[in-house]
Amino acid sequence: MYLYGKNSVLERLNVNPKGVRRIFLQDNFSDQQIIKVINSSGAPVSRVTEKELLKIKNADRLQGIIAEVDRYQYTPFERLLQQAKEERLSLIFLDNLNDPHNLGSVLRIAACFGGFAAVIPEHGSCEVNETVIHVASGGENYVPVSMVTNLSRALMDAKKAGYWAVGTVIEGGEDINKVSLPFPLCLVLGSEGTGIRYGLQKHLDLKVTLPMKGAQLSLNVAMASAIFCYEIVKQRGS
Repeated sequence: MYLYGKNSVLERLNVNPKGVRRIFLQDNFSDQQIIKVINSSGAPVSRVTEKELLKIKNADRLQGIIAEVDRYQYTPFERLLQQAKEERLSLIFLDNLNDPHNLGSVLRIAACFGGFAAVIPEHGSCEVNETVIHVASGGENYVPVSMVTNLSRALMDAKKAGYWAVGTVIEGGEDINKVSLPFPLCLVLGSEGTGIRYGLQKHLDLKVTLPMKGAQLSLNVAMASAIFCYEIVKQRGS
């Protein structure tokens, strides 16, 4: 896989330098902070022209740096549950999330708030690809992600392990500003178009809604996740 952009590459070098196989720098790249970290990591470096850099990864905002890295490693769900128990993580279940930009944003948001892991289905959802990692801007290094064959079964396994299942709905749920959230919890987020599928909804212990008194527009899943993650962290801390 290829990481590109200063933040994505720098975070990977700081967190997992052994997973970086090679760095490609544009010939006029001069960010001394990043160059210092690269030199400390021992990763091989190649200086290339802008045209050569675009041949490696044809994308906007390369910022003069690309890193060839190991493929993203998912955390097996059983191990994720154990880690979540030990580190008191809240789990974010993402149903039918097909936009890699949204998935990347959710990972970045979860990393910024801290104390989260994510679960995505193997089918009917985008994987953690290069676009996701670029948008996450290093967040993927701090949020373990598990890919499961059956999201409903994984949610049931989490509940058997002591977790509460809290799902977000557009209307008809408890006001997120007034409800007392149960912990440890799984936050279930659905896609903008279809929401949470019935197969998952029937396993929810609580449905929550974000009341909006302004224009009748919907938030995308990344925007919604930021608000719900904030509330989870606030209540989890108290």
